[in-house]
Amino acid sequence: MYVAFDDTDSTTSMCTTFLATEVLRSLADHDLIGLPRLVRLNPSVPWKTRGNGALCLRFGKGAGKRTLVGRLGADPVYSFSRCQAAADGDEVLERCSRLLELWSRTGEGASPGLVVSRTPPSPKLYWEAVRKVVERGVVLKELERIGARTYELAGGRGVIGASAAMSWRPRDRTYEVLAYRARERWGAPRQVSAEDVACLDACFPSTFNNFDHGAERTAIVPHSPCPILFGIRGDDLGELPMAMASVRSEEKERWLLFISNQGTDDHIIRRWKALEPWSSYQVRGVVAEAPRSLPGGHVIFRLSLSQGGEVDCAAYEPSKEFRGVVRQLMAGDEIVALGEMRERPRTLNLEKMRVVSLIEVTRRTANPICPRCCKSMGSMGRSGGHRCKRCGLKTFEGESREAVPRSLQLGWYEPPVRARRHISMPLKRMRLD
Repeated sequence: MYVAFDDTDSTTSMCTTFLATEVLRSLADHDLIGLPRLVRLNPSVPWKTRGNGALCLRFGKGAGKRTLVGRLGADPVYSFSRCQAAADGDEVLERCSRLLELWSRTGEGASPGLVVSRTPPSPKLYWEAVRKVVERGVVLKELERIGARTYELAGGRGVIGASAAMSWRPRDRTYEVLAYRARERWGAPRQVSAEDVACLDACFPSTFNNFDHGAERTAIVPHSPCPILFGIRGDDLGELPMAMASVRSEEKERWLLFISNQGTDDHIIRRWKALEPWSSYQVRGVVAEAPRSLPGGHVIFRLSLSQGGEVDCAAYEPSKEFRGVVRQLMAGDEIVALGEMRERPRTLNLEKMRVVSLIEVTRRTANPICPRCCKSMGSMGRSGGHRCKRCGLKTFEGESREAVPRSLQLGWYEPPVRARRHISMPLKRMRLD
């Protein structure tokens, strides 16, 4: 029996992943099948809270290998690799709906949705929800087709994300271990060793997006007063509990492992006919004009697309030193750009960029030498050739020029850790040469 939920938090409090731990506690008489899913959806939708994540868990009578995937206080949480029998859907819906009422921040704008189903929706729903804006009516029709049960509060917009999380069939996947604070610590400054976090990349190479060395800032610690103490993402499930244990911090009241689509670039549309707002794309083209800086520290340039047409690409102020890379582009350079298409202003908000080719820049080294006098000749203007000042000989021989090295190199570039989206694939995961 799949249990999925979304839109329980607000921009300032709670966290939908915390509700997953409460669901596990409430359904402790059932077995957890597989890992809890933390599924990030379209990061461009305007009504998201923070990371636009939805949750899905599966319950029943477990079979096969049993693995420790978390702790709730002193109680271990185990996951089974197979399911012998599904849990009772009505019972699961009743217990989880009470939790939804208890923890959801409906007074702060949350619009929670809960979906319980023995059969997951079509995988197509996930791909629509991670790349576009999905209408609630479309989702309800699919849920009716599979016989799913739903529970909604304050409009129930969360039914969309919950259904999408349930429909996810991973092509690529990563993992995250989330540690949670004791209830009395919520809202207080977090005590997490920045020194230990800075060592994670070196000590646990499969992890990513841990520490921003440019800003000397941790990236695994939230800035909102939510229940999370910190979260570490990586490609090796077995390495994450050890990475968590290596970080000195205040008490971890509970922790849980998730399978996720974070860091996969699933939101990027690579084959498209038109660039529509509220979606993210990969485009290729030639820089049409030199980048220019705008008030507020933003950098923008025009790109002539290989498919025809033009689009303005922008590196906004939060991307920090990434803007310095963008400023080095010149008209004629060829790039591949990935980012979100904004409605106003209509720009492609860069998430990362590959420099494919660079135009050659040259500078004059010397005027031609007069064949009679063996002296340097003087220029007579851009198209007037050269003339010897001593004997008056004229020539249209060009001046000597040499290539000027570009500080920008071919290859991939991305914003610093603090400016990356949850779902964007870091270069570290791309296994580039």
